[in-house]
Amino acid sequence: MCGIAAFYNPEINDKQAAIGKMMEAIKHRGPSSDGMYTNDVMALGFRRLSIIDLRGGTQPIFNEDKSKAIIFNGEIYNYKPIREDLIKAGHTFTTKADTEVLLHGYEEWGMAGLLKKVRGMFAFIIWDDEEKAMYGARDFFGIKPMYYQNKDGKLLVGSELKSFLAYPDFKKELNVEAVKPYLMNQYNDLKETFFKGVYRFPAGHYFKFKDGQMDIKQYWDAEYKENNLSFEETLDKINEDLKETVELYHNADVPVGAFLSEGVDSSFVTSLLNPDDVFSISFDDSTYDEASKAKALADIKGWHFFADKVDADEAMRDFPEMQYHMDEPDANPSIIPLWYLSKLARKHVTVALSGEGADELFAGYVNYGMHTHNNVIKVFTSGLKKLPKGVKFSLAKGIKKMPNFPGKVHMYTNLAKPSEFYVGQSVIYDMDHPTIFSSDDANSMLQPTYRNELTTNGLYQEDFKKVKDLDNVKQMQYIDLHHFMLNDILQKADKISMAHSLELRVPYLDKKIAELANSIPTKYLVNKHDTKYALRKASERVLPEEWAKRPKLGFPTPIKQWLKEERFYKQVRQLFCEDFVNEIFEQEKIIDLLDKNFKGDGSHRRQIWAIYTFFVWYKLYFIDYEETVKKYQHVQPEVAALIEQGKLV
Repeated sequence: MCGIAAFYNPEINDKQAAIGKMMEAIKHRGPSSDGMYTNDVMALGFRRLSIIDLRGGTQPIFNEDKSKAIIFNGEIYNYKPIREDLIKAGHTFTTKADTEVLLHGYEEWGMAGLLKKVRGMFAFIIWDDEEKAMYGARDFFGIKPMYYQNKDGKLLVGSELKSFLAYPDFKKELNVEAVKPYLMNQYNDLKETFFKGVYRFPAGHYFKFKDGQMDIKQYWDAEYKENNLSFEETLDKINEDLKETVELYHNADVPVGAFLSEGVDSSFVTSLLNPDDVFSISFDDSTYDEASKAKALADIKGWHFFADKVDADEAMRDFPEMQYHMDEPDANPSIIPLWYLSKLARKHVTVALSGEGADELFAGYVNYGMHTHNNVIKVFTSGLKKLPKGVKFSLAKGIKKMPNFPGKVHMYTNLAKPSEFYVGQSVIYDMDHPTIFSSDDANSMLQPTYRNELTTNGLYQEDFKKVKDLDNVKQMQYIDLHHFMLNDILQKADKISMAHSLELRVPYLDKKIAELANSIPTKYLVNKHDTKYALRKASERVLPEEWAKRPKLGFPTPIKQWLKEERFYKQVRQLFCEDFVNEIFEQEKIIDLLDKNFKGDGSHRRQIWAIYTFFVWYKLYFIDYEETVKKYQHVQPEVAALIEQGKLV
């Protein structure tokens, strides 16, 4: 796993110095080695974490006549058979690394042809000196990050935004439009980042940049066409394909472990992997303890179990460093346990498997149809679902206008079109305040410059049009795949693990697994029994039934308790009272919200946490950036210790 940076700018005189500073900003992604290639118009920079071909494989890698060069972040899991095909076609390999497969594959088949063949996670850049063109691609789901700025015929590309800030010609400016959607969602769901003029390169796309022009094309997207397999055949297929995928993802020349929670997703993958070492995390608050149940499974399976507890004071102290590594503010509290889980795992392994993606692909979220445990409401709404579409939509409009009553949200969302109500995983189950901040509430907290008319559901409309003919569950799955998972879940999975120089692999987000999951009839995924039903039943072939049926917890973090503790309340309030705050927020309003949360029942915790996270991030990147770089631009101590001991190549 690595970090990449590149630019096209003939006007930069000392390109080696410029790309060197960009690489230094992301050295945590690749503490093993670095490399660069420059010419009169462009530069490629690379930081390496050695996983395959430890002694070889240093990048950039060149083709036979040195006319093409590549830098690559990720893993191509099926690179060995592709390599054999390329050797038969006459290509000469100088390494055993998967990177070289991409370079020769581009030569042989072009970008579109190459991307049809690979399975993996990736962000890569190729410079073609014969064409005087730069090519690049990001993987199917956006597991590996890639950002770009295309301005005045000059291109800037990289794994992390920190490298952009080190680029000599970069002008740092806050994207004021991003603040409000962040408040509604807990993450930035715009295509443009919090840095004005810098964009996330879209997942499942590749580009060509030549003569100052950038051409972006899509090569893959989720498609939903139901297969004809029986339920038992579906379970067989899930087990068969997931077992093959996990075996493929085990390929590495370094130790491979697994993250293990009490839930079915990680337990299923880990059981198929059967690693030596597994890792779990819990909190010093006993209410949030997944580790004990994870240890019970590890004992049954005979795995070496490593666990740690998150201390509240330590977490609040380290939180700014977490937000530094995220590049953009992200108020998902699960960042905190993931930070300490990655830190723990990195002391023992270089690669870990995790369960991200199972909920989006196999329909695991409760708001896909399991909003309530009230059986009367379930039976009533299941009967309503059988009505003609037109009647259901009319009923939904009527229910929406009614005063709140128990079950109103459940009834409405089971009758209406998802495009009219769905707000992803930032939902609070209140039709008047469906997201962390409603659109109106967010505007009321912000200064006029930062207000706009954006809504969470409005940001989904472009994608809803692509799947308008699918059933409701698959529409919502598609939205979560392209928003919550892409811009929140995968961002934190990559950034937090790579902050600790740990490669995180996610077998559920394999192209083969996705194509299988997307073909499973919805009735097998969400029904009267459970969400993620087919995956749960499939897992029973390798898991005890108790684990297969466990409800999703999703790294619960005790921020409610923390914000009710006086020392943390004072810490947050001190930040809310700083002078710069009133430039962006209505300062008195947010302080009042914080005070009410502390004195009351803690029900405003998600709003408080979102605001606090933003201020922590903003202060790091716009108030104290020079001090931030000095403090946090380093490899983590546990990684430095491995380098010192000669245990990291």
